[in-house]
Amino acid sequence: MKFLFNVIATTTGMATAEEMAAIDVFNDALVANGHWIVAGGLSSPGDAIVFDNREGAGVVMPGPLVSHVEHIAGFWLIEAPDLEVARALAAEASRACNRKVELRQLLS
Repeated sequence: MKFLFNVIATTTGMATAEEMAAIDVFNDALVANGHWIVAGGLSSPGDAIVFDNREGAGVVMPGPLVSHVEHIAGFWLIEAPDLEVARALAAEASRACNRKVELRQLLS
């Protein structure tokens, strides 16, 4: 089963050196235990561009889809045998990056 961990932040900017070290340890454990697929940080919400080309509308809107104090700052895409393992890993991810983490299962 595949799961997405969205990292939720309230400020823009990079993780601290201490947070990055903890994230590296967490990432290494994901790889070692066969859970790693991909992970990455995202640019600030102000860099976002929303495209809506349904029915050829051609609408391009600068800025994030929704304005809110919290935003997605990064993600992990992992493989886990079940929801219980994914939940435990999401809790570890939150501790490692020192931010909220939203857990979502991929449907395909």
